[in-house]
Amino acid sequence: MKHKWYLTLLSIFLFHSLFGQGREEIPFNSNWKFTLSDDSRFSALDYNSEDWKTVELPHDWSIASDFGKEYPAGNAGGALPGGIGWYRKDFKLNENDRMKHVFIRFGGAYRYTDVWINGVHLGKNSNGYLSFERELTKHLHYGDQINTIAVKVDNSLQPNSRWYTGSGIYRNVTLEKRNPSHLLREETFITTPKVSKEESVIRIQSSVNTPAEDGEIVLQDPNGEEVLRKKVTFNSGKLDVRFSIPEIKLWSVEDPQLYQLQINILGNGRNVKDMLTYRVGFRSFHFDTDNGFFLNDQFLKIKGVCLHHDLGLLGAAFNKSAAKRQLLIMKDMGVNAIRTAHNPPAEELLDLCDEIGLLVYNEAYDMWNKRKNKFDYHIDFAEHHLRDLETFVKRDRNHPSIILWSIGNEIREQFDSTGIGYTKGMASLVKQLDPTRPVTAALTENNYSKNFIAQANALDVLGFNYKIFDYDRLPKEFKGIPLIASETTSALQTRGVYDPLQDTIQLWPASSKDKFVVNGNSDFTVSAYDNVAAYWGTTHEKAWLEVKKRNYLGGIFVWTGFDYLGEPVPYPFPARSSYYGIVDLAGIPKDVYYMYQSEWTDAEVLHLLPHWNWEEGQHIDVWAYYNNADEVELFLNEKSLGKSAKTSDRLHAKWEVPFVPGTLKAVKYKDGRVVQEVIKRTAGAPRKLLVATEHERFAVGDTTDLYFIQVSLLDAQGNPVPNEELDLQFKSIKNIRILGTDNGFQADLKSLSLPNRQTHKGVLVAFAKKDNPDEEAIIHIESKLGTEKLVLNADKKPN
Repeated sequence: MKHKWYLTLLSIFLFHSLFGQGREEIPFNSNWKFTLSDDSRFSALDYNSEDWKTVELPHDWSIASDFGKEYPAGNAGGALPGGIGWYRKDFKLNENDRMKHVFIRFGGAYRYTDVWINGVHLGKNSNGYLSFERELTKHLHYGDQINTIAVKVDNSLQPNSRWYTGSGIYRNVTLEKRNPSHLLREETFITTPKVSKEESVIRIQSSVNTPAEDGEIVLQDPNGEEVLRKKVTFNSGKLDVRFSIPEIKLWSVEDPQLYQLQINILGNGRNVKDMLTYRVGFRSFHFDTDNGFFLNDQFLKIKGVCLHHDLGLLGAAFNKSAAKRQLLIMKDMGVNAIRTAHNPPAEELLDLCDEIGLLVYNEAYDMWNKRKNKFDYHIDFAEHHLRDLETFVKRDRNHPSIILWSIGNEIREQFDSTGIGYTKGMASLVKQLDPTRPVTAALTENNYSKNFIAQANALDVLGFNYKIFDYDRLPKEFKGIPLIASETTSALQTRGVYDPLQDTIQLWPASSKDKFVVNGNSDFTVSAYDNVAAYWGTTHEKAWLEVKKRNYLGGIFVWTGFDYLGEPVPYPFPARSSYYGIVDLAGIPKDVYYMYQSEWTDAEVLHLLPHWNWEEGQHIDVWAYYNNADEVELFLNEKSLGKSAKTSDRLHAKWEVPFVPGTLKAVKYKDGRVVQEVIKRTAGAPRKLLVATEHERFAVGDTTDLYFIQVSLLDAQGNPVPNEELDLQFKSIKNIRILGTDNGFQADLKSLSLPNRQTHKGVLVAFAKKDNPDEEAIIHIESKLGTEKLVLNADKKPN
């Protein structure tokens, strides 16, 4: 599929290169100058910025720092600096560009962003999560004269979020050249009002900036075969047409078939003056009050996770390859939906969800007029929220993966009557812009009489966060409306840490009276047994079991799929990133990942925990997550310790085992027959490194593709070493840059941008990027064990 899309995009590029008539979208990420300082002179056309640092966008200046207690964002905001940064970029335009309309488009910049072209101020953008564009046309030079873009990004008002936001121009930037007559992207809306395998209908609404134009609609199937080509006319600049398509291939989470649609504006010689392209997924869905969610008329339990926007050691700087890695790790676990908690994501993330087959609960706001932090979006809400909401919906509404628009998360206006007016106003606007999808919000008040957002009667689906013991009250309190578990769990874990189990779930902190846990672990870790949660949450097993057995709950969104920077409940500084993730910040799964995989997939799962390096005489709780079997038998040094199985309220097998060095083996049985076994052995001291590199699966086919390098410690016999740590240094020898390292430990204070780090529980990950993808690259990994040479061959080209 990737190769077919590559060829299609290549053909479009060649067409425009040959005829020079269409819209040109030019990547504009390279060779920016940057300074982390502030001076009003920086916007001037004649200012000399040659001594500034050269950076490549997307860029997050905060992530380069060591973590520190002194930063005003606090550890909830990631314990990293904000501030004010400036960017400048010079560029030239050809004389034949004089007839073009030229725009610059920012995928996102955090936070307040002012843009100048050749010293002329083009305005301020106040929403750090939304795309925005500015027209440059009237202020440009052509030929040999240089144009200068200057951008000021102000993230100095702190704290302004409950998690890490990043700072700077942290998403992609493009320069766009359009003909004087051109299509309006924000007014283009593609829907599929009728969907079936036998016959489907596609509706195309669009606008052009001139009164009347001839156009053309071209639709290609997922194999690149043309299935529709129709001439159309834009009357008074508007287009609204419908076409029937026979024998359609449906888009689903299992098989995300995507068609390609071209909307062309034709010139006198029938050449293409302008073109917009979209990927179309033919699918239908609906929520049912009693029976949950249906995709293409088939029941589907939503198995979702909440994801923040940071990408671990990259911070907020968006990279499509790193985002694809996150999504595919989730997909492998059995996830079929994500919630963009709690703000609009990068547009490219939605592209990936369309391609991979992930449903999207797309969220606009974490707060309205009532604040959660002193300088958060509430200070801009009154002036900007409706305009920002319109930008959000128009930007994203052509993605087939999106099934829900969320206008808020845990909004404080649900507790007073102002919530009614705000909810009605925003829900009405969303439905006006997109009547095809339901509007929701994530709520915490389970009493209808006290919930003013619900009382607005303007939402199509109600999401409820936590309070799993109230689930059976919800259909009675909120009658006649579909329900989902929009946020659950908030269990806490550090990968590879195993404290003795307690008889009950440990709540860290125990209640709202405590800001932090009392008598937590002195090393700022939390046990990876699924037995610790924040006081408002519960364990992963308990949350899933409660949603699983209730069909009227359309699905679950677990908090969270990945650990993220900031919000390090239950600890104060030096903790600086979250403990909630099913996967740690480095992208390494915690044990509970395999519980979900055993429940949410048909893949053969048998995962044994913990490791088998303990002190003799210790009694160790041993668990096994498994599926497709009746029971699991445990052996210690080939002696059976008995069989165990899941129960109606427990999703793992378990044993208590006195530690003896040697071999621990789990064997699972189906109908009395052995179907799978796994072994863990007591490991000795680290003697060698296991280096595993992932690239091709997570590649997106451009120069931003990354290499993800995981290094594990092994003993002389090749067993993983779980408790001893080692300092590793990644050195670029040829044609590669080390972007950073991470070990997944939530209280490691070294900058994630460094090429050296200590392993945590025997594992460490590095991200690297080739300077030239077409050539071989070499990295040396140095430690006290010696030097490991890693050779990365030239990247494969699409066929």
